[in-house]
Amino acid sequence: MTNNRLSKRIKLTQNILAKIAKIDQFQGLWQGSLRLSPQILGRLKTWVIITSTGASTRIEGVKMTDEEIARFLRGWKGKRPKSRDEQEVAGYADLIGRIFDNWKTIKLTEGWILQLHGILLQFSEKDQTHKGKYKDSPNTVVMTNRQGEPVVLFDPTPPYLVKAEMQEAIAWTNEQLEKKEIHPLLIIANFIFEFLAIHPFKDGNGRISRALTNLLLLKAGYSYTPYVSLDEIIEQTKAEYYLALRATQKNHKTKHEDITPWVEYLLSSLLEQSEKARKLMESEQPEKLLSEKQTQIYQLFEKNDELSVSEIDKLLKGKIPQATIKQALSRLVTWKLLERIGQARSTRYKKPNH
Repeated sequence: MTNNRLSKRIKLTQNILAKIAKIDQFQGLWQGSLRLSPQILGRLKTWVIITSTGASTRIEGVKMTDEEIARFLRGWKGKRPKSRDEQEVAGYADLIGRIFDNWKTIKLTEGWILQLHGILLQFSEKDQTHKGKYKDSPNTVVMTNRQGEPVVLFDPTPPYLVKAEMQEAIAWTNEQLEKKEIHPLLIIANFIFEFLAIHPFKDGNGRISRALTNLLLLKAGYSYTPYVSLDEIIEQTKAEYYLALRATQKNHKTKHEDITPWVEYLLSSLLEQSEKARKLMESEQPEKLLSEKQTQIYQLFEKNDELSVSEIDKLLKGKIPQATIKQALSRLVTWKLLERIGQARSTRYKKPNH
């Protein structure tokens, strides 16, 4: 019986239990002593929508930087996104924004998952015929190796079994979350792995899996989820993400099923997310939330009234890549630590006059 199979493959190790304990210890701390103002939280959420959208779509091949995404999302409201990259970015930004704002009313049901898939692909011209619908043809997961040759990573569930397997996975997850016998982080990890193993859609499975992870974390009480991007952490550990999935998938539906490699990976990512949230919580001023590189760039404005990207690049003697400088400036503008003046190539930045 599948439900029994899903429960049996979760193994508890000392390492897994230690990671869960650390994450939960922080969750209690966040809920008990949050000092960040609603304005800062609002700005953080706006930034996380940008970084999560950038990370989640780049994992799937989109080439836009966070700075380009921030600029695009500021200016596109009401217009049809043109390029394929813009279409995918607009869809994910809308999806993750809705999850952050409406997670209390979104339920883990087949109907909702299909609806979320429809939102994800709403602007994507190539996906109009199958958005919000399960796949109708096999979708083997293929990766291109260094020699440029396709390598089959995984053969997911065939189309005719998708509906039944999705319903079983959803029913198991809701039942376990209600029973509270298994830790919610293990239930979430198990469901997300099963979702990726079924690979229910023709396109968008990875992005939907990350959106659902955010949704389920919020529903399980991890209320700092919208303020630190999990998608960004996954993008930065993409090699480990795929290795963990492959190590787990090779025993999928066998007698030796064990999802430990995937659980270990996801918990490590969630632990990093909680560490970043801890730094947020402990900082009174936005300046303290900056990374080392962002601080370096911000400090240049102590002695300079206005700077452009190329001037910052010269002052830093090329030590920080231009793409990183642009990303840092975008974040500094979001935090209202800097103002943007001018457009396109003539864009300059300065400290706001308080």
